[in-house]
This record gives sequence, structure tokens and C-alpha cells, in this order.
Amino acid sequence: MKKLMMMAIALMVSTMVFAGDSDALKAILKSKDYAQAAQLLQQTLSQLADNAEKAEAYNHLVELAMNKVSNETGTITENQMATQMGTGKVKPYDTLGLADAICCAIENAIECNKYDQLPNAKGKVKPRYEKNAARVWAVRTHLVNIGQSEAQKGNDAGVLKYWGTFVDSGENPFFAAQNHEAEKEYLGQVAFFAGRYAYQAGDMARANRYFEVAKRDPQQKQDAINFQLYAMRQNLKSHEDSLAFINQLKAMYEADPENDVVLDGLNAMYESMKDKAAQTALLDGHLAKYPNSFTALADKGLMAMNENNAEEAAKWLRKASEAKPDNAVVWTYLGVCLNALAANAPDNAAGQKFFDEAIQAFDKAKQLDPDKHQANWGYNRYQAYYGRYGADDPKTKQAEADMK
Repeated sequence: MKKLMMMAIALMVSTMVFAGDSDALKAILKSKDYAQAAQLLQQTLSQLADNAEKAEAYNHLVELAMNKVSNETGTITENQMATQMGTGKVKPYDTLGLADAICCAIENAIECNKYDQLPNAKGKVKPRYEKNAARVWAVRTHLVNIGQSEAQKGNDAGVLKYWGTFVDSGENPFFAAQNHEAEKEYLGQVAFFAGRYAYQAGDMARANRYFEVAKRDPQQKQDAINFQLYAMRQNLKSHEDSLAFINQLKAMYEADPENDVVLDGLNAMYESMKDKAAQTALLDGHLAKYPNSFTALADKGLMAMNENNAEEAAKWLRKASEAKPDNAVVWTYLGVCLNALAANAPDNAAGQKFFDEAIQAFDKAKQLDPDKHQANWGYNRYQAYYGRYGADDPKTKQAEADMK
């Protein structure tokens, strides 16, 4: 009797377990074709019995994708061995199929984990598929190499897909426990170019996400900021867009107040919005903390120039030239202000003194940028020599020749 009772209990348990597999799950697990299984899952997701079934269904997609990965990477390994040993022929393999399979494995492993961490039908959390993180992580780097190859072929959509998936997966908490150290030397560069491809595709939100990753790499930080600001400016279509951009710049400035590009960008936006009070507060506040900030000093000088205040502008541009004496543009602007002061001087002696100082500034600009690539000092320098020495002086003649 006891034996019969135990058999009955075992049969009941077996029946209960079998009953837990819904028809929808059975159909998904039966399919050995990834595309077919993925379509079935999307069509019948709501019909799966519980979170455990959903996790199992997504894990099946991981398995199918990883089968494709294993087949293609196996061929790659065989080719490498054949090349090294000089035996056999190199076999072709499905490069894009490999990359797509890795992307699918990553996507479905993350989705599988989402349901795997939720309570099952009994209200208990019993993860079964956490191993997916390590196995999928191990093949992610193929996306970098294949993305680079597709970039050379002009496959922009493919590059964005593969590099974007590489960066996104590295940021996903599911992979937090994996070894991120090995990829630090190239992650920033991949993220930066993924951001550029996202921008070209018109997906600014995605571009900004990748630029933020790139900015964590010291070697990519400034390039990422420069392009990020450029991209943001190109998308300014309305007053509201400009205000939103200012708020983004303010957040970037608060996070990195010593970044001159961000400071200059925020100052320029205030100027374009004709918000003199905000512009003044920004620059004065910055100089209170960083009195030798070349960018803030130069921007104060340019701000005064825009207001036709040559004396105030010259004061700030002198300080800027002291902070960064190798900048030809600042020396040129300083010379322009001094020319203006000379022209409006109360007497000849004062005017000659301003022309002397202007000539020194322009000569410094000429020394730093003789071919005028950065600053067109030529005509203004000639004016300073003309005002100081007259039209017929050899030095003025030479300054005129230097204009060409």
C-alpha cells in the first residue's frame, strides 16, 4: 500500500510538472530555427504560463544564437590553425551572421535574465540562467573587429548595430560581474565612433549615450565633448531647443567646471540668447574660482569688444595673453582694441603709445601664425604701423607687403 501511495504521489508530481509547460512554450522549444523561434516568442509571449516560462523561452533563443556563434567561431579557429600549420584550405565563414548572432545572444540573454530574476508561479525567485552572462561576454569582442571591417565597407547601419551593441551591453547591469578591464584600452574609442554613427543616423539620444561612455576615457574625453557639442548645436531648431541645450551645457559645466570647451560653449549660448546677465555671471563666477582661466579671460575681452568697449576689452585680452602667450588670435584681437584706443586717444602722445603696444601685439601674432591660418592680423597690423610711422616709412611698407 505504501509503495502504491508513493507511486501515485510521484505520478501526480510528474503530471504537475508536465502541465506547467504551456503549449506556447513547447512550440518555441521545439523550433531549432532562431528566426522562427523568435517570431513564435513574440507572438505568444502573453500565453506563456509565468516568468519561469518566459525566461526559459528567451534562454532557448540564447542557445540557438550561441549555436550559430559556436559554428562560425569554430571555423575561425580551424582557419587559424590551418594557416599556422600550413595544412588544409581556409574555409569561408559567415562574418555578418556571426555578428548578428552575438547581438541576438546578448539581447535575449538580457531579456531572459529580466524574467529569471522575477518570482515564478510559486512566488519564489530561483534564477536558472545567470551563466549566460559569462558565455555571451566571452564573444562580445568579435563585434569590435567586425564593426571595424564593416566601417571600411561603408556599412554604416552595421557599424552602429555592432559597436552600439558592444557599448550598450558593457553598460548593462547583467554583465557587471564580468571582467571589464581588458577592454578599457579601446572601449572609449569604440564608444566615440558609435556616437558619431548614431548622430549620422539621426539618433541624438543614442549618440549622447555613447559620448558619455567615451568621456570616461581620458584619451577620448575631449574629442567626445567637442563632437557632442557640435552635434547638439546642429539640432537647435527653436528657442526651446536652445534653452534645453543651455541646460545640458550647465549640467556638463557643473560636472566638469575646468573644461574650457564646455565653458566657452555655454558662454556662446548665453551670447546668442543675448542674456548678458547670465553670461557675465558665468564668466565672473568662473574667474573667481580660476583667475588665470584663459578661456574666461578671452571671453570677457570678446564680450567687451562686442559692446564696443575697447578699453575694457584690452584689459581682459592683456590678461588672456599673459595666461596663454602662444595664442595668435588673442594677440590679434588685443591689437585691434589698441588700434581703436590709439585712434580715439586724447592726444598724439597717448595715441603713439597705444600704436606701439598694438604693433607689439600684432608682431607677436605674426610670429606665432606667420601664414595667417588662425588669425588674419595683416591689415590691422599695417594700420598700426601706418598710424605710428606714416605711409612712407620702410617699416610701414614692409607691414603692407606682409599683408599678402
